[in-house]
Amino acid sequence: MTNNSLIGECKIPAVGMGLWKLDNDIAAKTVRDAIDIGYRHLDSAADYGNEEQVGNGIYAALNEGLCARDNLWITSKLWNTDHRPEHVAKGCERSLNDLRLDYLDLYLIHFPISLKHVPNSKRYPPGWLFDEDIQEMQIDPVPIHETWAAMEELVQSGKVKNIGVCNFTSGLMHDLLSYAKIPPAVLQVESHPYLTQDRLVRMCQQRDIAVTAFSPLAALSYIPMNMAGEGSNVLNEVVVKAAAIRIGRTPAQIVLRWALQRGTAIIPKSSNRNRMTENIALFDFELTANEMAAITALNRNHRFNDPGNFCENGFDTLYPIYD
Repeated sequence: MTNNSLIGECKIPAVGMGLWKLDNDIAAKTVRDAIDIGYRHLDSAADYGNEEQVGNGIYAALNEGLCARDNLWITSKLWNTDHRPEHVAKGCERSLNDLRLDYLDLYLIHFPISLKHVPNSKRYPPGWLFDEDIQEMQIDPVPIHETWAAMEELVQSGKVKNIGVCNFTSGLMHDLLSYAKIPPAVLQVESHPYLTQDRLVRMCQQRDIAVTAFSPLAALSYIPMNMAGEGSNVLNEVVVKAAAIRIGRTPAQIVLRWALQRGTAIIPKSSNRNRMTENIALFDFELTANEMAAITALNRNHRFNDPGNFCENGFDTLYPIYD
């Protein structure tokens, strides 16, 4: 596995730069620096609220000649309020305009959750609430097959090269595959040593669907949001520290390398240039089979990003998507 390793039939770069929670005032510089360091996979979304700044960073990097557009893999995501077929293309076009791009390499359905449409003129990004004065989600059920048909039209129009889904379970994947004319190229899900999702990963790999693991360092993304405690830090696990000492790498690099060796792409996020460099320096060492097994055995089926909890606690609306 080399530093330009590609995963799946769609050939998504194995290491990407996650852009969730990247502050707007540093997003352009961070993205430009990431491309300069060697990142060729950028994971964005309308809901992150920073695509305009991300687009400025991409433009700066291309304008400087740091790489060609064809060498970049840029992902964005359809938000929950745009699931109705008549809104899918408009959602994609807004992301393309903000990112200053002619096409996306990958467009994903962000959640299997459809909410009442919010016009861009009213609020962008729309977030989880329809109206700031109504502290509850406004569900607007849309069959996934209708949204997916509109996603397929994006591929046919040339606006998108690949389409896929996020946060889908194996049951939803089976259903989608039963009718998709263009099968999903990628499934993006939370995955780390505390949530290995082995069967879901294996199922996708057997069907040539690439899997991208978000939050690959587990609780680190959620401790600042009070969604996890310091006791949930996988970097403190004995087996992770032991492998780091043996190889002479950081615990974070060990956990990220574990994800790569099990065949998933990863999208760690950092705005620190040294940490960004560290997060992509994963291709000149390997974990042993015993180390891989021991890290996998840390699995607790612990999900940090669960909209069932988030929606009920934040908006008094029960909307579980995981049992």
